[in-house]
Amino acid sequence: MKYWICLPLLALTLTGCAGKTVYRETCANQLDAAWKELSIAEAEGFAGTVSYSKALSLLTAAKTQQQFEAYEGCTSKAERARFYIRESRAGR
Repeated sequence: MKYWICLPLLALTLTGCAGKTVYRETCANQLDAAWKELSIAEAEGFAGTVSYSKALSLLTAAKTQQQFEAYEGCTSKAERARFYIRESRAGR
């Protein structure tokens, strides 16, 4: 078999695997922080229930994306959830 054909395929395969882990840590950190903030917001009691609901739904979607290794989308949703948590604590 021609080895010069296999090398580009191997490099492409390895690049694809490495690309999945770029946002892995950021996703996990954002999710952890957001869940903690959401718990604090719930304990304090607040007027921004719509924002709280949006945050909860975004966190659920982010966790699902984390399970399917869609780390970039997970990070984005967790960051947006944290925004809505801040809004809910401000009563908006």
